[in-house]
Amino acid sequence: MTDAPATPQGGEQPMPPAIRVAGQYVKDLSFENPGAPESLRGAGQPNIDLSVDVQARDMGGDMFEVELIIGARAQRDSNPVFIVELTYAGLFQIQNVDAQAREAFLLIECPRLIFPFARRVLSDATRDGGFPPLMLEPVDFAALYRQQMAKRAQAQQGAPATPPADA
Repeated sequence: MTDAPATPQGGEQPMPPAIRVAGQYVKDLSFENPGAPESLRGAGQPNIDLSVDVQARDMGGDMFEVELIIGARAQRDSNPVFIVELTYAGLFQIQNVDAQAREAFLLIECPRLIFPFARRVLSDATRDGGFPPLMLEPVDFAALYRQQMAKRAQAQQGAPATPPADA
């Protein structure tokens, strides 16, 4: 397998990037309602802390698994109302994307495609738990990716330099 975009015979233009969703699935789902039934009678809107993470791994060939990990913790005062954690994944076939662009493609475009389905799973889980459905706003995966890259660059700057191999 080559990392360069495929070029058809005869010197034509390279093939455009292609993505196919081979499958998507709930990999892990957890819902806790620790204060029930009292938490269901509480008045007022709870404070909700939300976390979103994206991870990708090579499955061999041109197949990749992308995990969208979403957590929400609702509290009223200092009492937990509900806790929901979801790992929603997609299996993607990606072709004609060079290695340099592949990471961004996997961490921005792939989660963007599966996010609406993960949002529905979270909404259903909170509704089925006795609460109003948790309706997530769209996520800017490009901004999330830039934050990850900034953290990675900062960590590399703080890491000690490795000595040359021939030293």
